[in-house]
Amino acid sequence: MDMKVAKKKLGLKEKYRLMTRDLGWEPTYRAKDEVFPYVNYEGIKVHDWDKWEDPFRLTMDSYWKYQAEKERKFYAIIDAHAQNNGHLNITDARYLSALKIFLQAISPGEYAAHKGFARVGREFPGVGTQVACQMQAIDEIRHAQTQIHALSNYNKYYDGFHAFADARDRIWYTSVARSFFDDAMSAGPFEFMIAIGFSFEYVLTNLLFVPFMSGAAYNGDMATVTFGFSAQSDEARHMTLGLECIKFMLEQDPDNLPIVQGWLDKWFWRGFRVLGLVSTMMDYMLPKRVMSWREAWEIYGVENGGALFKDLARYGIRPPKGWDDAEKAIDHMSHQFMLGLYQWSFGTSFHSWIPSDEDMDWLSAKYPTTFDKYYRPRWDHIRKLAAAGTPFKNFGLAKLCQTCQLPVVFTEPDDATMSCHRETEYKGEKYHFCSDGCQHIFDNEPEKYVQAWLPMPSLFQELNGDIGAWMNWVGLRDGEDNGDFVGSRDQRNFDQWRGMATSNL
Repeated sequence: MDMKVAKKKLGLKEKYRLMTRDLGWEPTYRAKDEVFPYVNYEGIKVHDWDKWEDPFRLTMDSYWKYQAEKERKFYAIIDAHAQNNGHLNITDARYLSALKIFLQAISPGEYAAHKGFARVGREFPGVGTQVACQMQAIDEIRHAQTQIHALSNYNKYYDGFHAFADARDRIWYTSVARSFFDDAMSAGPFEFMIAIGFSFEYVLTNLLFVPFMSGAAYNGDMATVTFGFSAQSDEARHMTLGLECIKFMLEQDPDNLPIVQGWLDKWFWRGFRVLGLVSTMMDYMLPKRVMSWREAWEIYGVENGGALFKDLARYGIRPPKGWDDAEKAIDHMSHQFMLGLYQWSFGTSFHSWIPSDEDMDWLSAKYPTTFDKYYRPRWDHIRKLAAAGTPFKNFGLAKLCQTCQLPVVFTEPDDATMSCHRETEYKGEKYHFCSDGCQHIFDNEPEKYVQAWLPMPSLFQELNGDIGAWMNWVGLRDGEDNGDFVGSRDQRNFDQWRGMATSNL
């Protein structure tokens, strides 16, 4: 009679090896360069793919278990949020503008990252990287889906949520995030890992998913908080994967150092420019604020970023080239961008407004050296124009930066009274930039960035400058989705429903 033998439980390291390294094989009927054609053209030299280590040693069976548990909890909370009219628990309908920007710019970026990781997982020959990229590809599409599901409840009641996919491709301010991900996805596999693993996950995600999600909680939005914190454990793994990729390249060959440094310079600045949207959401669009953009930058930019570059210094890495200019811009960028959003509010799928006295006092306290000197006088002037019935609106189209695609609304690093504008001529055409950083990126890869699709030139080329036709094309309902918040349908509906809910208590 056969005896039952207890199966030996595999250790974590052995289980990880069996479900990653042992799933790979060496190709025989095709050369390896044919199977993985893109891994060499960026110039990165890799001598041993087995040196790639996943610090989490996560296997697919464990991954499904963890994610299923998170899904169960997530959908239980957002179902309760919808059933109990959770949309009326937010502090103020102005908060909805931040959610609209998030849905139009950030959620499609998660989906783009999903497609990118699915691609580079196929392009890397190392089995460890293939498995890690496969999991991150699934993470990113899950993040896009949970964000869309969580915010879909607001679409039942408020304007501006309905055409977020069209907005992502066609509206001028969403092209900032879109161009970031298009740039990353059209790069080689190693550069893509720097773009997403470093710039998106480490630079952007830290400053978005922690302070902004805390702000969502402070403003009563449990749906947004739930998808934010549901994704946060994934983001920690993503940041680790990105940093592991950087260290892996640097340890494989000394010739990789200048290539990696160049990518860090480029993608830090690309990520920092996208943060212009986040800074404005934090400083202006949260009725109740947890912290200012400056305070968030000190924690997640200066402290965390400084620690990262100190760690990488042993490989010869220095802080990114644009670090000093970024630090000088911190006290200005949210104000400059909000002024731009206000004057072009006819072309946005959200509402804008003039800050109240209370808001401006808060901004003055958080930005003592800049707000009262440079920005309060502008808002006071704009308020007088609105009171006189001549609101400050700019119906001219903004000049866009060829690289980051933001309007050229920022000032010189050392002079907040002088607009920053750079220009390059390439093959007989002139190209415009918002900063030295964006100009340097263009000058390094001009053939790539001359192909950029910019919304403003396209409006003239494809629609003959017809603003009405453009609004129809982007799915923008004039007077409903755009314009001033005061008197908007969002404000009226929220106040009415909130009053009805309160009277029924």
